[in-house]
Amino acid sequence: MAETKQILTGSGAGRIRPHPLLIPCALLVLGLFVAIPLVLGSMPYWLTVATNACLMAFASLGVWLTFAIGRVNIAQGAFAMIGGYAVGLLTTIGGLSFWVSLPLAGLIAALVGFVIGWPLLRLRGIYFSMVTLSLTEAVRLAFLNLGNMGGWGASSGVTNIPAPPGITSPLAFYFFAAALLVLGFAGIWRLQGSRIGGVLRSMRQNEELAASIGINVALYRAAAFTICSFMGGIAGGVFASLQQNIYPQTYTVADSINMMLYCFVGGLNFVSGAIVGTFLLIVSFELLRAIQEYQALLYGVLMITLMLFLPNGVLSLTEVVRRLLGGRK
Repeated sequence: MAETKQILTGSGAGRIRPHPLLIPCALLVLGLFVAIPLVLGSMPYWLTVATNACLMAFASLGVWLTFAIGRVNIAQGAFAMIGGYAVGLLTTIGGLSFWVSLPLAGLIAALVGFVIGWPLLRLRGIYFSMVTLSLTEAVRLAFLNLGNMGGWGASSGVTNIPAPPGITSPLAFYFFAAALLVLGFAGIWRLQGSRIGGVLRSMRQNEELAASIGINVALYRAAAFTICSFMGGIAGGVFASLQQNIYPQTYTVADSINMMLYCFVGGLNFVSGAIVGTFLLIVSFELLRAIQEYQALLYGVLMITLMLFLPNGVLSLTEVVRRLLGGRK
Protein backbone atom coordinates (compact mmCIF):
# COMPACT_ATOMS: atom_id res chain seq x y z
CA MET A 1 0.00 0.00 0.00
CA ALA A 2 2.82 2.34 0.87
CA GLU A 3 4.54 1.47 -2.40
CA THR A 4 1.33 2.23 -4.35
CA LYS A 5 1.03 5.63 -2.67
CA GLN A 6 4.69 6.33 -3.40
CA ILE A 7 4.20 5.60 -7.09
CA LEU A 8 1.00 7.65 -7.34
CA THR A 9 2.46 10.70 -5.59
CA GLY A 10 5.72 10.49 -7.48
CA SER A 11 7.74 10.44 -4.27
CA GLY A 12 10.68 8.24 -3.50
CA ALA A 13 14.01 7.45 -5.03
CA GLY A 14 12.53 6.56 -8.40
CA ARG A 15 11.15 10.04 -9.02
CA ILE A 16 12.66 11.79 -12.03
CA ARG A 17 13.97 15.20 -11.03
CA PRO A 18 14.87 17.93 -13.50
CA HIS A 19 18.52 18.92 -13.81
CA PRO A 20 19.29 21.97 -11.62
CA LEU A 21 20.52 23.82 -14.71
CA LEU A 22 17.26 23.28 -16.62
CA ILE A 23 15.09 25.93 -14.91
CA PRO A 24 17.56 28.87 -14.97
CA CYS A 25 18.54 28.08 -18.56
CA ALA A 26 14.88 27.86 -19.59
CA LEU A 27 14.15 31.23 -17.98
CA LEU A 28 17.18 32.78 -19.68
CA VAL A 29 16.19 31.35 -23.06
CA LEU A 30 12.61 32.60 -22.70
CA GLY A 31 13.81 36.06 -21.77
CA LEU A 32 16.46 36.35 -24.48
CA PHE A 33 14.76 34.54 -27.37
CA VAL A 34 11.09 35.34 -26.74
CA ALA A 35 10.53 38.40 -24.53
CA ILE A 36 13.26 40.72 -25.83
CA PRO A 37 12.66 40.04 -29.57
CA LEU A 38 8.91 40.53 -29.11
CA VAL A 39 9.41 43.87 -27.35
CA LEU A 40 12.46 45.23 -29.19
CA GLY A 41 12.27 43.43 -32.54
CA SER A 42 11.05 46.54 -34.38
CA MET A 43 13.49 48.92 -32.61
CA PRO A 44 17.00 48.52 -34.11
CA TYR A 45 18.66 50.88 -31.61
CA TRP A 46 17.40 49.04 -28.53
CA LEU A 47 18.11 45.73 -30.21
CA THR A 48 21.73 46.83 -30.57
CA VAL A 49 21.75 47.83 -26.89
CA ALA A 50 20.47 44.33 -26.00
CA THR A 51 23.18 42.79 -28.21
CA ASN A 52 25.88 44.80 -26.43
CA ALA A 53 24.40 43.77 -23.07
CA CYS A 54 24.58 40.09 -24.07
CA LEU A 55 28.25 40.43 -25.02
CA MET A 56 29.14 42.37 -21.88
CA ALA A 57 27.26 39.82 -19.76
CA PHE A 58 29.21 37.00 -21.44
CA ALA A 59 32.50 38.73 -20.60
CA SER A 60 31.29 39.47 -17.05
CA LEU A 61 30.59 35.77 -16.47
CA GLY A 62 34.33 35.26 -16.83
CA VAL A 63 34.96 37.98 -14.25
CA TRP A 64 32.49 36.23 -11.93
CA LEU A 65 34.62 33.08 -12.19
CA THR A 66 37.68 34.92 -10.88
CA PHE A 67 35.58 36.15 -7.96
CA ALA A 68 34.97 32.46 -7.24
CA ILE A 69 38.69 32.05 -6.45
CA GLY A 70 38.74 35.16 -4.29
CA ARG A 71 40.27 37.60 -6.78
CA VAL A 72 38.83 40.98 -7.81
CA ASN A 73 39.66 41.07 -11.53
CA ILE A 74 39.65 44.48 -13.25
CA ALA A 75 41.44 43.42 -16.44
CA GLN A 76 38.65 41.97 -18.60
CA GLY A 77 38.71 44.99 -20.91
CA ALA A 78 42.31 44.13 -21.81
CA PHE A 79 41.38 40.64 -22.99
CA ALA A 80 38.33 41.94 -24.84
CA MET A 81 40.66 44.30 -26.71
CA ILE A 82 43.07 41.46 -27.48
CA GLY A 83 40.19 39.40 -28.86
CA GLY A 84 38.86 42.31 -30.89
CA TYR A 85 42.22 43.06 -32.47
CA ALA A 86 42.81 39.35 -33.13
CA VAL A 87 39.52 39.03 -35.04
CA GLY A 88 40.16 42.31 -36.86
CA LEU A 89 43.68 41.41 -37.99
CA LEU A 90 42.93 37.77 -38.80
CA THR A 91 39.94 38.68 -40.98
CA THR A 92 41.28 41.81 -42.70
CA ILE A 93 44.99 41.03 -43.06
CA GLY A 94 45.03 37.26 -42.61
CA GLY A 95 41.99 36.71 -44.82
CA LEU A 96 40.48 34.13 -42.47
CA SER A 97 36.77 33.60 -41.99
CA PHE A 98 35.12 35.07 -38.90
CA TRP A 99 34.15 31.58 -37.73
CA VAL A 100 37.83 30.59 -37.75
CA SER A 101 39.11 33.89 -36.38
CA LEU A 102 36.73 34.01 -33.39
CA PRO A 103 37.91 30.82 -31.62
CA LEU A 104 41.51 31.75 -32.44
CA ALA A 105 40.94 35.16 -30.84
CA GLY A 106 39.63 33.46 -27.70
CA LEU A 107 42.62 31.13 -27.61
CA ILE A 108 45.07 34.03 -28.06
CA ALA A 109 43.44 35.93 -25.21
CA ALA A 110 43.46 32.74 -23.09
CA LEU A 111 47.16 32.18 -23.79
CA VAL A 112 48.01 35.75 -22.80
CA GLY A 113 45.85 35.36 -19.70
CA PHE A 114 47.61 32.15 -18.70
CA VAL A 115 51.11 33.58 -19.19
CA ILE A 116 50.27 36.77 -17.29
CA GLY A 117 48.03 35.12 -14.72
CA TRP A 118 50.41 32.41 -13.52
CA PRO A 119 52.76 34.83 -11.70
CA LEU A 120 50.16 37.58 -11.20
CA LEU A 121 47.73 35.40 -9.24
CA ARG A 122 50.27 35.06 -6.44
CA LEU A 123 49.10 38.52 -5.42
CA ARG A 124 45.97 38.95 -3.32
CA GLY A 125 43.50 41.60 -2.30
CA ILE A 126 44.10 45.18 -3.33
CA TYR A 127 47.50 44.34 -4.83
CA PHE A 128 46.02 41.98 -7.41
CA SER A 129 43.20 44.43 -8.17
CA MET A 130 45.58 47.34 -8.75
CA VAL A 131 47.81 45.32 -11.07
CA THR A 132 44.86 44.09 -13.15
CA LEU A 133 43.50 47.64 -13.25
CA SER A 134 46.75 48.88 -14.81
CA LEU A 135 46.81 45.91 -17.20
CA THR A 136 43.91 47.29 -19.25
CA GLU A 137 45.69 50.59 -19.75
CA ALA A 138 48.97 48.81 -20.54
CA VAL A 139 47.30 46.74 -23.27
CA ARG A 140 45.58 49.83 -24.68
CA LEU A 141 48.90 51.69 -24.88
CA ALA A 142 50.58 48.64 -26.39
CA PHE A 143 48.07 48.51 -29.25
CA LEU A 144 48.33 52.26 -29.64
CA ASN A 145 52.09 52.04 -30.19
CA LEU A 146 51.95 48.82 -32.19
CA GLY A 147 49.37 50.49 -34.41
CA ASN A 148 51.78 53.31 -35.19
CA MET A 149 54.60 50.86 -35.89
CA GLY A 150 52.41 48.60 -38.03
CA GLY A 151 50.93 51.37 -40.11
CA TRP A 152 47.38 51.23 -38.75
CA GLY A 153 47.75 54.61 -37.11
CA ALA A 154 46.94 55.55 -33.53
CA SER A 155 43.47 56.76 -34.35
CA SER A 156 42.52 54.53 -37.29
CA GLY A 157 42.77 51.15 -35.50
CA VAL A 158 41.51 48.22 -37.57
CA THR A 159 38.53 49.04 -39.77
CA ASN A 160 36.37 47.29 -42.36
CA ILE A 161 36.14 44.14 -40.28
CA PRO A 162 33.68 41.86 -42.10
CA ALA A 163 30.46 40.82 -40.42
CA PRO A 164 29.98 37.12 -39.68
CA PRO A 165 28.78 35.27 -42.80
CA GLY A 166 25.04 34.65 -42.66
CA ILE A 167 24.41 37.31 -40.01
CA THR A 168 23.19 40.36 -41.89
CA SER A 169 20.53 42.01 -39.71
CA PRO A 170 20.49 43.48 -36.18
CA LEU A 171 18.01 40.80 -35.09
CA ALA A 172 20.22 38.00 -36.41
CA PHE A 173 23.24 39.46 -34.63
CA TYR A 174 21.22 39.73 -31.44
CA PHE A 175 20.23 36.06 -31.63
CA PHE A 176 23.88 35.14 -32.16
CA ALA A 177 24.96 37.16 -29.09
CA ALA A 178 22.08 35.73 -27.04
CA ALA A 179 23.02 32.16 -28.00
CA LEU A 180 26.61 32.88 -26.99
CA LEU A 181 25.41 34.17 -23.62
CA VAL A 182 23.27 31.08 -22.99
CA LEU A 183 26.23 28.82 -23.77
CA GLY A 184 28.50 30.84 -21.49
CA PHE A 185 25.96 30.77 -18.67
CA ALA A 186 25.43 27.02 -18.99
CA GLY A 187 29.19 26.40 -19.03
CA ILE A 188 29.94 28.52 -15.96
CA TRP A 189 26.92 27.13 -14.07
CA ARG A 190 28.03 23.58 -14.84
CA LEU A 191 31.59 24.39 -13.83
CA GLN A 192 30.66 25.88 -10.47
CA GLY A 193 28.45 22.90 -9.68
CA SER A 194 31.16 20.38 -10.51
CA ARG A 195 34.08 19.07 -8.46
CA ILE A 196 36.26 21.82 -9.96
CA GLY A 197 33.79 24.42 -8.70
CA GLY A 198 34.06 22.92 -5.22
CA VAL A 199 37.84 23.21 -5.43
CA LEU A 200 37.59 26.87 -6.49
CA ARG A 201 35.26 27.65 -3.59
CA SER A 202 37.60 25.95 -1.14
CA MET A 203 40.45 28.10 -2.49
CA ARG A 204 38.39 31.24 -1.94
CA GLN A 205 37.87 30.25 1.68
CA ASN A 206 41.48 29.30 2.48
CA GLU A 207 44.16 28.70 -0.14
CA GLU A 208 46.68 27.37 2.39
CA LEU A 209 44.22 24.79 3.67
CA ALA A 210 43.35 23.77 0.11
CA ALA A 211 47.04 23.34 -0.71
CA SER A 212 47.58 21.28 2.44
CA ILE A 213 45.16 18.59 1.20
CA GLY A 214 46.95 18.24 -2.13
CA ILE A 215 45.14 20.77 -4.36
CA ASN A 216 47.40 22.39 -6.95
CA VAL A 217 46.31 25.92 -6.07
CA ALA A 218 48.49 27.67 -8.66
CA LEU A 219 47.16 25.51 -11.50
CA TYR A 220 43.50 25.99 -10.57
CA ARG A 221 43.97 29.74 -10.16
CA ALA A 222 45.59 29.98 -13.57
CA ALA A 223 42.87 27.81 -15.13
CA ALA A 224 40.10 30.08 -13.78
CA PHE A 225 41.90 33.20 -15.01
CA THR A 226 42.51 31.57 -18.41
CA ILE A 227 38.82 30.74 -18.85
CA CYS A 228 37.98 34.32 -17.88
CA SER A 229 40.45 35.65 -20.46
CA PHE A 230 39.04 33.33 -23.14
CA MET A 231 35.51 34.64 -22.53
CA GLY A 232 36.76 38.23 -22.66
CA GLY A 233 38.53 37.54 -25.96
CA ILE A 234 35.42 35.96 -27.49
CA ALA A 235 33.22 38.87 -26.40
CA GLY A 236 35.71 41.41 -27.75
CA GLY A 237 35.97 39.56 -31.06
CA VAL A 238 32.21 39.45 -31.57
CA PHE A 239 31.87 43.12 -30.62
CA ALA A 240 34.59 44.11 -33.11
CA SER A 241 32.70 42.25 -35.83
CA LEU A 242 29.43 43.92 -34.78
CA GLN A 243 30.98 47.39 -34.95
CA GLN A 244 33.20 46.40 -37.90
CA ASN A 245 36.14 48.21 -36.27
CA ILE A 246 38.39 48.13 -33.22
CA TYR A 247 40.40 51.02 -31.75
CA PRO A 248 42.76 51.39 -28.80
CA GLN A 249 40.02 53.52 -27.20
CA THR A 250 37.34 50.86 -27.64
CA TYR A 251 38.07 49.36 -24.23
CA THR A 252 39.34 51.48 -21.37
CA VAL A 253 39.83 51.06 -17.64
CA ALA A 254 36.21 52.20 -17.16
CA ASP A 255 34.98 49.17 -19.15
CA SER A 256 36.97 46.77 -16.97
CA ILE A 257 35.57 48.44 -13.86
CA ASN A 258 32.04 48.17 -15.24
CA MET A 259 32.41 44.44 -15.89
CA MET A 260 33.43 44.03 -12.27
CA LEU A 261 30.52 46.17 -11.07
CA TYR A 262 28.01 44.14 -13.08
CA CYS A 263 28.91 41.11 -10.95
CA PHE A 264 28.64 43.07 -7.70
CA VAL A 265 25.28 44.60 -8.62
CA GLY A 266 23.75 41.28 -9.69
CA GLY A 267 25.17 39.34 -6.76
CA LEU A 268 28.42 37.43 -6.33
CA ASN A 269 26.61 34.46 -4.80
CA PHE A 270 24.67 33.83 -8.03
CA VAL A 271 26.05 32.78 -11.42
CA SER A 272 23.23 34.71 -13.06
CA GLY A 273 24.21 37.79 -11.05
CA ALA A 274 26.62 38.87 -13.78
CA ILE A 275 23.81 38.73 -16.37
CA VAL A 276 21.21 40.52 -14.23
CA GLY A 277 23.69 43.22 -13.21
CA THR A 278 24.82 43.81 -16.80
CA PHE A 279 21.32 44.22 -18.22
CA LEU A 280 20.16 46.33 -15.29
CA LEU A 281 23.03 48.83 -15.47
CA ILE A 282 23.30 49.03 -19.28
CA VAL A 283 19.56 49.56 -19.73
CA SER A 284 19.50 52.08 -16.86
CA PHE A 285 22.37 54.00 -18.42
CA GLU A 286 20.59 54.11 -21.79
CA LEU A 287 17.30 55.24 -20.23
CA LEU A 288 19.13 58.08 -18.50
CA ARG A 289 20.72 59.19 -21.78
CA ALA A 290 17.76 61.52 -22.41
CA ILE A 291 18.91 63.69 -19.50
CA GLN A 292 22.58 63.87 -20.39
CA GLU A 293 23.40 66.62 -17.89
CA TYR A 294 22.41 64.42 -14.94
CA GLN A 295 23.09 61.01 -16.47
CA ALA A 296 26.32 60.27 -14.59
CA LEU A 297 24.92 61.70 -11.34
CA LEU A 298 21.74 59.59 -11.39
CA TYR A 299 23.70 56.54 -12.47
CA GLY A 300 25.99 57.01 -9.47
CA VAL A 301 23.04 57.47 -7.11
CA LEU A 302 21.50 54.25 -8.45
CA MET A 303 24.74 52.36 -7.83
CA ILE A 304 25.14 53.70 -4.29
CA THR A 305 21.51 52.91 -3.45
CA LEU A 306 21.88 49.33 -4.63
CA MET A 307 25.09 48.85 -2.66
CA LEU A 308 23.58 50.31 0.52
CA PHE A 309 20.27 48.45 0.56
CA LEU A 310 21.25 45.30 -1.35
CA PRO A 311 24.95 44.72 -0.55
CA ASN A 312 24.70 41.10 -1.73
CA GLY A 313 23.28 42.11 -5.10
CA VAL A 314 19.89 42.52 -6.71
CA LEU A 315 19.23 38.77 -6.72
CA SER A 316 19.56 38.69 -2.93
CA LEU A 317 16.23 40.55 -2.89
CA THR A 318 14.48 37.18 -3.23
CA GLU A 319 16.15 36.00 -0.03
CA VAL A 320 15.18 39.22 1.76
CA VAL A 321 11.53 38.84 0.68
CA ARG A 322 11.51 35.17 1.69
CA ARG A 323 12.94 36.07 5.09
CA LEU A 324 10.34 38.79 5.62
CA LEU A 325 7.48 36.51 4.62
CA GLY A 326 8.83 33.78 6.86
CA GLY A 327 8.95 36.19 9.79
CA ARG A 328 5.26 37.07 9.38
CA LYS A 329 4.07 33.49 9.60
